[in-house]
Parts: sequence; C-alpha cells; structure tokens
Amino acid sequence: MPSYNYVNFGWDDAKAASLDPVGRLIYRSNLLGGDQRITNTGGGNTSAKITEKDPLTGASTSVLWVKGSGGDLRTSTRENFSSLYQDKLIGLQSLYGARPDKGLKSQAEDDMVGMFTHATFNLNPRASSIDTTLHSFLPGAHVDHMHPNAIIAIAASQNCAKLTQEIFGGQMAYVKWMRPGFELGLAMQEIAKQNPKTQAIMMGQHGFISWDHDEKKCYTWTLDCIEKAAAYIEASYAAKGGDATAFGGAKYQTLTPEQSRTTLAAILPWLRGQVSKEKRFIGTVQDDEKILRFVNAKDAARLAELGTSCPDHFLRTKIKPLYVDWNPQTEDAATLKKKLAAGLDAYRKDYAAYYAKCKHANSPAMRDPNPTVVLIPGVGMVAWGKDKSESRVTAEFYNCAVEVMRGAEAIDKYIALPQQEAFDIEYWPLEEAKLKRMPAEKELARQVIIVIGAGSGIGKETAHRLVKEGAHIACVDLNEAAAQATAKEITDKYGVGIGVAGTGLSNCGPAIGLAANITDRASIRRMLDDVAIAFGGFDSICVTAGIFVPSDTTGHIPDDKWAVTFAINVTGSYLVGDEAYKTWKEQGLKGQLVLTTSANAAVAKKGSVAYDVSKAAGNHLVRELAIELSPLVRVNGVAPATVVQGSAMFPRDRVIGSLAKYNIPYTDDEATESLVKKLAQFYADRTLTKAPITPADQAEAYFLLVSQRLSKTTGQVITVDGGLHEAFLR
Repeated sequence: MPSYNYVNFGWDDAKAASLDPVGRLIYRSNLLGGDQRITNTGGGNTSAKITEKDPLTGASTSVLWVKGSGGDLRTSTRENFSSLYQDKLIGLQSLYGARPDKGLKSQAEDDMVGMFTHATFNLNPRASSIDTTLHSFLPGAHVDHMHPNAIIAIAASQNCAKLTQEIFGGQMAYVKWMRPGFELGLAMQEIAKQNPKTQAIMMGQHGFISWDHDEKKCYTWTLDCIEKAAAYIEASYAAKGGDATAFGGAKYQTLTPEQSRTTLAAILPWLRGQVSKEKRFIGTVQDDEKILRFVNAKDAARLAELGTSCPDHFLRTKIKPLYVDWNPQTEDAATLKKKLAAGLDAYRKDYAAYYAKCKHANSPAMRDPNPTVVLIPGVGMVAWGKDKSESRVTAEFYNCAVEVMRGAEAIDKYIALPQQEAFDIEYWPLEEAKLKRMPAEKELARQVIIVIGAGSGIGKETAHRLVKEGAHIACVDLNEAAAQATAKEITDKYGVGIGVAGTGLSNCGPAIGLAANITDRASIRRMLDDVAIAFGGFDSICVTAGIFVPSDTTGHIPDDKWAVTFAINVTGSYLVGDEAYKTWKEQGLKGQLVLTTSANAAVAKKGSVAYDVSKAAGNHLVRELAIELSPLVRVNGVAPATVVQGSAMFPRDRVIGSLAKYNIPYTDDEATESLVKKLAQFYADRTLTKAPITPADQAEAYFLLVSQRLSKTTGQVITVDGGLHEAFLR
C-alpha cells in the first residue's frame, strides 16, 4: 500500500472489485471527498468513461458519468452523477466552432451548457456541471478535478507556471486562469494533445485535474500530485521559520478563553443584527490555532484585503472577508464594536462599488453587500450563512483560503483573481440559475429559537415541532442531561450539517442542549450568551418550564412551596424576558417571547391554589411584557389544560394520587402507561372535544406564535384545552 504524509490512502481492492463501473466511480469519489486536504465541501468533480448499451439501439456506446451540478463528493451517490453520450459531447465542438461569437466568457460558451441536455444518456435527470467538458475532452478514461489547498497554493502563486515545472517537471502541464466551461475544456484538450505523456494540468488560480485509463491508478496519481505539492510547501515553510514567521509573524496575542467568551457574548448578537439587515444569518465561531495564527499576524490585513483565489472559495466567502484591526490587549469590546461598525459601513460601500464597476448588462441584481466572514484578532473568525450548515461551510472555505495563502507565501507570493474575473464568477448567470434551483426555504428558516423546558413534555415536543420548520433550537432545561438528550434526538434526525465544525459552543448542528435555572438571573444570562456564541444570536424564546405543587391533605401549601411555585412559574418567566430583551435590543431584530400559563389561571378549584394563582399572574405577565418589550418583541402565552402524556409534572405517584382523588378505578400493579391513559381520558371527558390533550397539540400553538402567521398578535393567551368551558373568558 502506498505511503502518504499529507493525504489519506483508502483504496480497498476487494471493495472496488465488488462494485460495477459506476459504483467504482462513486467509491473513488467518496474516498477523495472524504479527505478535506484533497477537496473542499461541494468542490471538485470526478468522472469515468464507461461502455454501456444504448437503450435505443442496443449498440455499445461510450458514456461519460460525471458528478453533476451540486452535491458533495464525500456523500455523493449514483443520483448525483449525470450521464452523457461521449460522442455527442465531442460532437458539440463543431457546433461551438461554427459560432461566430465563440470565445472565452461569451454567451456562446454559456449556451453550450444548455446543449448538454441533448447529449443526456438514458434520460438521466441530474443537471450537468459546467465542468463536464473538462472531463469529456481529456483523453483519460478516469478523470479527477480536485481543489486541494496545497495545489491551490501553487495555482495562486505569482509564479505558478514556473513553480509547476519546478515541482512536477513534465508530469503536470499548466493552463492560465480561465473560467470553467467549454473554452477551458478545449484548451485542456490541446494541452493533452501537445504533451501526450502529461496526465495532469495545473489550473491557474483554481486547482488541478488529473487522469488515467485505470481507475485505481487515477486515484493514486491524484494523491501523488497532492502529496508532492504539500511536501514542497511544508519544506519551504519550515525553511522560512514555520509558524513563528507565518504571515509575517505575530502582531497580536490571543485572548484567554474567558476573555474571548466575554468579548464574543458582547458583540455577536449586535454583529448578527448588523449583517442581517436583508436576511437573517446564523453564525459559526472558529478560534482554533490555525485561524488565530492568521488573524493575529502582521500580514493578515494585507492578505485578507486581497481576497480569496479559488472560485469555489469566494462563492461562499464573498470576494473578501471583513478584517477589523483591533488590539485585543489594549482595546475593549466597546472599541471593537465601533471598529466593526465602521468596517461594515466601508465594506458595504466597497462591495457596491465593486458591483457597479464590474457589472454587465445581463448581470443579476446586486446581492447582500454584507460580509460572510469577519476576522477579529485575538478572537478568531465568525462565519455567517443562511443556516448552521452553510455557516460551517463558509468557515471551512475560509480556513482553506488561509491555508492556500500560507502555502503561497511560503513558496512565492500569494495573488488573488482580478476583480472582474471574480465578479464574472460570482454573478455568472449559470451560478444564478443554480441558486434559483435551490428548494424554497422553510417557514422558520434562519431563526434561532430557545425552548426552555425542552427536556420533556411540551418543551421537548415544541423543540421537535419547530426544528421541522427549519428553526435552529437551543434546548434548555434545569436538567442539562435531559436538554442534551433532546438536542441529540434532533441532530440524530436532521444531522449536524457539513463543513468544518466551529469550536467550543459553536461546534453544533441545528440544536444544542444547555442548562439554565430560570429563577437565577446570572444563570439565564450565561445561557443566553451560550446561545449567542453557538448561533450568533436568537430570535424567539418559548418558556415551557413550570412546576406544580399540590396542597396538602388539609388544603394548605407550605410557604416555601408557595414561594418556589411563584419563583418558577412567574418570576422565572419575567427574568427570562427581561434579560433576553437586553440581547434583543443589541441585535435589533424583531423577536417573539411565548410564555406558558394554564387553563387553571381562569378556573378556581380546590387543591392547586399556588399553581392556579401563579398561572393567573402569568396571564397578566404576558400582557405586561407585551407592553414593556414592544415594538421589538411580540409577547404571547399558551394556556394548556391538563397534559398528562409525556409531562414531567405527572410522575406515576401524582397520576395515582389524581386517580384516587377522582375515584377512578386502578390497581397498584397497573402499568404506568395504562394509568396515564385513564387519567388523560378523565380530563378529556370534561372538555367539549372529548379528546386527550397532548404535547403535540401545545407545540402547534407555540409554532403559530413564533412564526409570522400571527405577526400582529401580541399580549394574548391562546388556550389549548380541548374546550374547557369553565375556562371561557367572562
């Protein structure tokens, strides 16, 4: 087995032999995509020219199977690959050559992409990639086009052609930067004809492409190229002083973990509000050693301003990040905020000027001018995206860009694409068409919702209901293990997303489990800060936590139990709303607060005086907070009737006590599930609908109130009690 230091070799002959030709292409693709040193998320293409039976004629024909538009090599399956008649693709060359308007970046070239559909084999619905011609026009039966950091570091160097010859000799040719497409495919075809012994091409500013007639040899040759590039870079890097002199050496020092946390908590919600002027974003914080080495360096400002080189990078990170020159040792968070505000203003103006200078008559409208990457010395990087997964991918791509700059500076001088070239990729009509093919966002997309009491019952059900609509959920409970269990249920079902994980609290997927005691303001504040660090901020809070302490046999409740009932059911909700409002104001984005009261708030009955009175107070707290927090935050309540199923307030002993109280027959050895069902039906029979009330019924009300379906509703309490006529408003 070959030995590598900078990539992973994973080929298993037995595994490969068990697969059909397309299966082996997928196998090779997954192996390559599974190593982020080989290619980035969603980047690169693989292909195989396979002899198949024509479904129309029955004759054998050569079919190009190539990764289609979208998808990720690491996780790609057969459905992610398009299949095209190889002879028809080659035949398109004469059609293109006959056009008088052919040429680099011409409409003719873009039109050829539309012609790919006429070469589709066996009605394969997968849209073909713009890179299809690169694979078709090269002579190898198997072709890999990858975006390794080590290779791109050479491709993004000032003397790329010279370095390619020095490192690879005649094994790898060179092609100057050309936008992916038909013209680049033709250029590569000519290079391969002129250099028949060459089986790889360095693509200026972009990556490389390699090929062979044997699939395993193609795979190992791809690894060999990356290994050789990485070894050359690391030797040069070490010779120049390694980490100590990287990016010109350190200018700033990293904050301590506690200082960094305090700083992030102070600025993230505000920053999220600033970058979310057009659409809300979800954040990922990256503060590992490599990104800190960059943001703390003397050359960070210069290199950040140059922007990224590889098209795959800046399609995610925009043409450049926002770097703020803040001294973490001598300046405070207030100063950082001021510098960020000035930087954001300058960034937006600069982006608008870039668009105005580079746009064409048919360019799509200018996109959001806010940065998707923010670099802060001493702290790290904050990446933004429409959801957690996208922000993680954005972070991954800028991590790749940093490694590219490190390598390029180690062997030569880093250069970025000219602005016009970058613009023509970013605003390419074909890229715009790809964006328009994306599925519509879900109703609660881009929202971060805190569910307090998510460890069980209504809270758990609400967390699951909201994430189904696209929300990111902070599952909060006094019992941290229970909160984390709910978060795990969500991530197990929906995944944690792709891309490089954030660090610390930000290393999460669509849900995170946290502990908080809502009777303790400091505990609430720490939890809210944790959510901000995990996601960048938050939009809504659902408080489902509560406590029920029944009166004793004499009809009285001890003073301490009275106090704790009000502390949790009333004061806790107030403290959450009051503390959260500080963050909502910093963020400046509209929010929703939903509290849990009860049908008992309107129905006086024996044996639950503390609970009933606390819930009545909760009803009025909804109205008071609606006034206090307006117009930024809508405040509403949900008033359930008794929910037995799945409720933490109904352990077995309370269920038995209630059955005895209402003279409902049961046996001591009866299963808990049976006891719960009896009690639930008893309560249901007291309502007009005669159906047990479930946590799912309540979750639907929380969904309505945090969505925009009731966007003009505030200060109201929605009853979900099955029609308990005793609770009708009087």
